[in-house]
Amino acid sequence: MIPIDQAFLEQCPTEKGFRLRGINMTRIDVFVDAAFAFAITMLVISFDSIPQNFSEMVIAIKNIPAFIASVVQLVWIWHTHNIWSKRFGLDNGMTVILSTSLLIVVLIYIYPLRIMNQGMMNLFTNSYLPNDFNLESIEELSMMFIFLGVGFFAFCVLFVCFNRYAISLKNQLRLNELEIYETKTLEIIWIGASAIALLCIVLASVLSDDLVKLSGFSLFLFAFWAPYITISRRRKRPVELVSSIS
Repeated sequence: MIPIDQAFLEQCPTEKGFRLRGINMTRIDVFVDAAFAFAITMLVISFDSIPQNFSEMVIAIKNIPAFIASVVQLVWIWHTHNIWSKRFGLDNGMTVILSTSLLIVVLIYIYPLRIMNQGMMNLFTNSYLPNDFNLESIEELSMMFIFLGVGFFAFCVLFVCFNRYAISLKNQLRLNELEIYETKTLEIIWIGASAIALLCIVLASVLSDDLVKLSGFSLFLFAFWAPYITISRRRKRPVELVSSIS
């Protein structure tokens, strides 16, 4: 890539001390946005046909919480990529490879995402909310959690690669110490998330039949891991980096 010059940096807007080198959308950004919009459309289409009577309408309404949960997760993945893109503004071969890999994983896991959220809503509401996906054995449930764990692991590894690649271009991107520190923080978060995904896979493989359901809940550890690392790293941030935040 062509190194960024100081004149370009000076005109970049700043957000939380991070200069946004990619505030203008690149072609890969447009492609990623369109693909995520298509993924959400697939999620809508996956809810079968238009209700033909009141009973079917009630069932469709009961599917709304699972749909919302699925969309929120997709938007979260898109937003994570969007932040990375705005911060670094990369539009080269490696960026295309990483972004395409992310989209492949997203599109593969559209239907499993819906199934997972329907199952979770069904469990939390004591079967009041429907679950259209039937499992015939504990072994199938275990394989389902393993499959979901592999998907989450793929997401995490890709975001590790995104941030590690940006750090590898710190000279060309003219990253300052704060920007490098914050990018490494994200890398640590996603490395830990990868370990959580592996934990889910291991638990789904070894837990007894009456406990295998708990393996899926191990993914919720991310909700505690990410804030812990973020807060911990901010407290340990050198004073000179804190003073550089506008």
